[in-house]
Amino acid sequence: MARKNLLKGFKRPKGVLSFVQEQSESNYGKFTASPFEPGFGTTIGNTLRRVLLSSIQGYAISAVKMTSYDAEGKAHNISSEFEPIPNIVEDTLEVINNMKKIRLRLADQDLDTETVLYEWSGKKAVTSADFAIPGKVEVFGRPQHIMTLSADAKVEFEVQIDFGRGYVPAETNAKFIEIIGTIPIDAIYAPIQKVKFAIQPCRIGQRNDYDKLVMEIWTDGTVRPDDALAEAAKIIKEHMQTFINFDEAGDALPDDDIEGDERMRKLLATPIEELDLTVRSRNGLERENVRNLGELMNMSEADLIRIPNFGKRSLQEIKDKLKEWNLELVGGSSQ
Repeated sequence: MARKNLLKGFKRPKGVLSFVQEQSESNYGKFTASPFEPGFGTTIGNTLRRVLLSSIQGYAISAVKMTSYDAEGKAHNISSEFEPIPNIVEDTLEVINNMKKIRLRLADQDLDTETVLYEWSGKKAVTSADFAIPGKVEVFGRPQHIMTLSADAKVEFEVQIDFGRGYVPAETNAKFIEIIGTIPIDAIYAPIQKVKFAIQPCRIGQRNDYDKLVMEIWTDGTVRPDDALAEAAKIIKEHMQTFINFDEAGDALPDDDIEGDERMRKLLATPIEELDLTVRSRNGLERENVRNLGELMNMSEADLIRIPNFGKRSLQEIKDKLKEWNLELVGGSSQ
């Protein structure tokens, strides 16, 4: 089998075309990539979704040592999740379950594990926000109730925060506990809350059956959606490498081709405003959500003519402007 130019004739994206992040939230990202050969959008989208949901790493509380002090200052260690904590309204099991929901990370992300000491006393409602320590522990999301202290309460929590992947049950975490009296906790490390993807038709030249992949990612805030997507792609790449049993050197692009691709990507990302179009033409493109030269060149003359109030004069204007950039519409004639 000839293994050179395996991707010759394949339409594939040169990069992620757009990344949209809501201004008020840091845990949502929307990405689009095109073109894909028919069917490849679903293959890539579904694979990325499964890896994002299962394999992205994050931080979580994996164990806690609880100590209660009486009025005389005598310490009492809570030996298990079934033993009540003196002067705490909630059961110990309920407190632990509430702690599982805390989404946090270490400020020094080079650390894989850290033990942090917390102390609370007096009448108080402890929330997830109380677990944040400037420069050491960052907590994300809305404050969640953890426990309610009575006026005579004085407790000390020694919390272990670990870096891991997926879901690790308390039974597994118990194997790594060395200090007596420490209670293992089910650790939910996965920072990805939800992933959706959709496939839309994409036109290249005369064909309109190529795939455009639109992917939406929601995280807990501890990881950026674009970073999570990059990590998922890296994981997939490393796994696929196992199945390649021949030298890939012949598939590499020459340096001049790589530089040419980079120049073309920048050119296609040029905003429509740079064409200096008339108001009628510019408004018509804005109604169709055409934002850059790449999106414009994916339209045919027939597509443009169908835009309301977009006549042959506007069409000719666009063709003339593209010609000034040594570009032309990819689609066919409207005739």
